Amino acid sequence: MPRPRESMDSHLLRMLQTLLTEQSVSRAAVRLGLSQPALSNALRKLRDLAGDPILVRSKNGMVPTERGLELLAHANDALAAIECITSPPRVFDPSTTRRVFHLGAPDYLDAMFLPNIAAILRHEAPGARFSIHTIHAEHDYIGALEDGSLDVVIGNWLQPPPQMHLSRLFDDEVVCMVGSQNPVAHRHLTLQQYLELPHLAPYPYVSERHSFIDGCLAAQGLQRNIQMTIPYFGQVAGMLLRTDLIFTTGRQFARHYAGYLPITLLPSPFRFPPMRFYLLWHRRTHGSAEAIWLRQCINRVAGMLQASQSASLQPSPPLP
Repeated sequence: MPRPRESMDSHLLRMLQTLLTEQSVSRAAVRLGLSQPALSNALRKLRDLAGDPILVRSKNGMVPTERGLELLAHANDALAAIECITSPPRVFDPSTTRRVFHLGAPDYLDAMFLPNIAAILRHEAPGARFSIHTIHAEHDYIGALEDGSLDVVIGNWLQPPPQMHLSRLFDDEVVCMVGSQNPVAHRHLTLQQYLELPHLAPYPYVSERHSFIDGCLAAQGLQRNIQMTIPYFGQVAGMLLRTDLIFTTGRQFARHYAGYLPITLLPSPFRFPPMRFYLLWHRRTHGSAEAIWLRQCINRVAGMLQASQSASLQPSPPLP
């Protein structure tokens, strides 16, 4: 029956590396702070484990065998791996990183939120690459976070996915948008009028569920008259300028287009809760220095936009 082989621990692996590097038991003992007899015993054990002399005598001292040279390469690799595993995580420097970051978000955020994120990322990590993926009903963003295809996802949900880490980014007031040529642009809408008007609505980006707006209405037993749906938020303004449709959305999105197009904002006659946007990530990247930095950048942009919106809603000071 064969004798059981002894295991190779990191201490014995270090002795193997040092013996083969120094090619001398006495020099290796000094370098490791061990007695020469102790290292001689270790060499015998290593020879038994390897089934090879590892070091042999020559006229100029000891030299490694071919098997010994092969084992030295393996020992160097193994000790380097152990060092990586047992060392604290390296400090992440965004200015030198070449990493590719993947962010998922609905195109609702294209107008005001994502450009501000892009500005910070390009300034702080010019060598990094960023790929923005549009979230829609057919996109399995939870699976993408789990398998690493996405680093983070931004969105608004009535109930965020419970299996993900999340942080609140910002709240947005719900308002209505219409083209300024629309007959209702200068009217005060009642709830009944609001429900009966022809609505423009986006496809929900969570499959088989209500959108935020329709979910809030359904919770009160209400339903609006959706006459047209669109896949992209970038199509909203053009649709409103040429039709009598009404679009319900967040103030930030509406204000962006009303700033340079004949778009009118109307208060919603239904008391929607604020549209709450979240940042989602998977536990696999929770402690990653690179992912933490990305999440901090996104949270900084959210804070700036929230402060800007709060300032715009403050009443103007009285004239002197």
